[in-house]
Amino acid sequence: MKKKAFQAALPHTIPIAVGFLFLGMSYGFLMRSKGFSVWYPMFMSLFIFAGSMEFVTVNLLLSAFQPVYGFLLALMVNARHLFYGISMLDQYKNVGWKKFYLIYGMCDESFTVNCSVTPPPEVDRGWFMFFVTLLNQVYWVGGATLGALLGYVIRFESKGIEFVMTALFVVMFLNQWEESKDHRFALTGLGCSLFCLLVFGSGGFILPAMILIILCFTLSKKKDEREKQGEP
Repeated sequence: MKKKAFQAALPHTIPIAVGFLFLGMSYGFLMRSKGFSVWYPMFMSLFIFAGSMEFVTVNLLLSAFQPVYGFLLALMVNARHLFYGISMLDQYKNVGWKKFYLIYGMCDESFTVNCSVTPPPEVDRGWFMFFVTLLNQVYWVGGATLGALLGYVIRFESKGIEFVMTALFVVMFLNQWEESKDHRFALTGLGCSLFCLLVFGSGGFILPAMILIILCFTLSKKKDEREKQGEP
């Protein structure tokens, strides 16, 4: 049963492996360029396992100790997982102890596969989702660790490598823009971010922008619900 589930899950994760290995290596290189040993990217990718937040954490570790700021930033950056989790409640029923790892290891890519792919009838869905999640985490941890190890032996000008994080968000934004016909939310996010950037400056606009975005989305949702009910 486990072997069949692994064989069914593996092909769906190969494209993800390519992206995770290269992006993870960039993260490992970035950590080494900032003076961290290989243990930092390896264990951070293993226990945090949130790519965008791991890139953000690099600067958090190098700046003044601000636990509240770090907590709120992590909550805002990964707030989308709240909605992922709610939508997967039915999927994770009756999978036993695997549920705890599936909740912990869920990332954008694992969510996409587990939510959209139906395994063959002879394959247990719980084990299928487990191996999808496990393989994706292995790719990410392996890429981050490999990048950090190569950082010991490959010397190059690392200035600007932190731009990988910016590129990651740009690619995610463009993918969502192409997949969605309604661009109101994307434009709302851009508008709120630009407004907060002008008001608070580049050093402190992220949290206000995310709070403002959530507020705008909440008001927009309530407005849509009233329109559906025929209220003014």
